[in-house]
Amino acid sequence: MSLVLDSITEDKLTFDNGNWFKILNGTNQSNILIIEKLLDIKIHSKGNELILNGPSKEVTLGKELIQNFYKIISKGYFPSENDFKSGLKILTQRTHTIEDIFLDTICVTTDRKTIAPKSINQKLYIDSIKKSDIVFGIGPAGTGKTYLGVAVGVSLYLSGVVDKIVLTRPAVEAGERLGFLPGDMKDKVDPYMQPLYDALQDCLTGRQITKMIDDKLIEIAPLAFMRGRTLSHSFVVLDEAQNATEMQMKMFLTRLGENSKMVITGDTTQIDLPRGVKSGLVSALEILKGVKGISFAEFNSDDVVRHHMVTRIIKAYEAFNETNKIGI
Repeated sequence: MSLVLDSITEDKLTFDNGNWFKILNGTNQSNILIIEKLLDIKIHSKGNELILNGPSKEVTLGKELIQNFYKIISKGYFPSENDFKSGLKILTQRTHTIEDIFLDTICVTTDRKTIAPKSINQKLYIDSIKKSDIVFGIGPAGTGKTYLGVAVGVSLYLSGVVDKIVLTRPAVEAGERLGFLPGDMKDKVDPYMQPLYDALQDCLTGRQITKMIDDKLIEIAPLAFMRGRTLSHSFVVLDEAQNATEMQMKMFLTRLGENSKMVITGDTTQIDLPRGVKSGLVSALEILKGVKGISFAEFNSDDVVRHHMVTRIIKAYEAFNETNKIGI
């Protein structure tokens, strides 16, 4: 059997706008170095040109990747180094374009950067939130479930679609016995709610957040405090839902009021409930499949937007768990 090797080729790209070309290159050509590493090709810069050398398939893909990013840069997008890795995945999957995903702006951050999906699953998640009343975002840490959910909520509030934002999560680490913690209610719950604050602080200024909390336009509270309420004209996020009990999950879902949306995020591999207590998230996934108006968005390690080591760690755990299942 003969082995056919991909031929080595050279191709050239010319750019007509020096400012956009500079952004494409990155500081000290950091973006170009990333593309070289991703595709195992060599890219040389000469004036307003890039010369690509390597296996023909990789050069063709690299050329397409660069052209796509130059196009979105021309429309105001400033890519991070991690975006090129995400962009290559999008390009190779061929179900969406890089422009469709990276330019689907949710909101502009306080430092004038844009918040937008970074993967196909993130794009599907955001689309689900826009069209459905209740959305479950399920997957590992670092996939943007909570961050994007809160960002969409802020966007809908700023555009007048909802009147308030309600953020909640189970405080299982303290057994919901928050009275034993020092300080007022805000002091007690802040340690558990910090991931929710992080997304708010990227979309709103500190002054805006403080005023909205004072005016009860943003409510941040433990899940136990949702009992007995009806949440109308609201965007509601339940974070770390895998740590809600079955009773708590049913209680929360039935708080949904008129003109409201709910986003429930969680990771079913990170349940911290006592042994023998079934996760309300796991039960909800079993019970609510097929219910009209409820969508389910699933993430995996390929959607991780944190440090590349997070992806490797998650994949290692996935492989270990799969091996153990086989061996049982």
